[in-house]
Amino acid sequence: MASFPPPTLSIITVCYQAGSQIEPTIQSVMRQTYPHIEYIVVDGGSTDETLSLIQKYAASITRWISEKDDGLYDAMNKGLRLCTGDYVLFLNAGDYLYDDHTIAHVFAACDQADVYYGEAMFVDALGRPVGLRSEVTPHRLPARLSWKDLKYGMVVSHQAFIVRRALAASFDTRYRICADIDWMITCLKQSQHICYTGQIISCFRMGGISKQHQLKAWKERYRILQQHYGAIPNFFHHLWIAIRYLLSGRRY
Repeated sequence: MASFPPPTLSIITVCYQAGSQIEPTIQSVMRQTYPHIEYIVVDGGSTDETLSLIQKYAASITRWISEKDDGLYDAMNKGLRLCTGDYVLFLNAGDYLYDDHTIAHVFAACDQADVYYGEAMFVDALGRPVGLRSEVTPHRLPARLSWKDLKYGMVVSHQAFIVRRALAASFDTRYRICADIDWMITCLKQSQHICYTGQIISCFRMGGISKQHQLKAWKERYRILQQHYGAIPNFFHHLWIAIRYLLSGRRY
């Protein structure tokens, strides 16, 4: 059996005015028992205590920048350009890795996968667990993920999605709210070996940009999914999404 060197994971944290949220994110990366981690922080020019917290932990951050950007996905693209690892994970301010052994368990699940994915735990504003994403939302996490599984929306959180850097496309900044689903589909289309880790990878704080601008997010997502799946299939997929939404009474 071939023996592969342990891969380096680039974890990218994008933040802006995140002084009340970023510290648990940084600490969760610092506590990882997996030694091969490159940590990148991209700040959008914060004027609160974000920078002082970044500087406090600067010895544990491989690279960081603080400058104005053209929105969330422009900042995430900056992170992609800065990183040099074999794999990439986006863990933005307020989100954090599930436990100290998360990344070690992820890479122990499979050798040389193109994508590693798992569950995300939803937490409230105080960090209290709400439930797994697949329990709280109508989206069930597939045991064998492919790009076609995203035709009804995000079945996996980008905070629980680790992709080989060579396959990680840039985010399309024409999309202001839902570029992550477009990015994920594009990555999956290029991936051959996709590994379900069976792990909870991250804790995801509810109430992000897509939640605040739900109607705009739905319209943008519709355009994205039409681009990938075609106009007629996408219409019927969204008809089912609407029916499921009305029947469930849930707002995710």
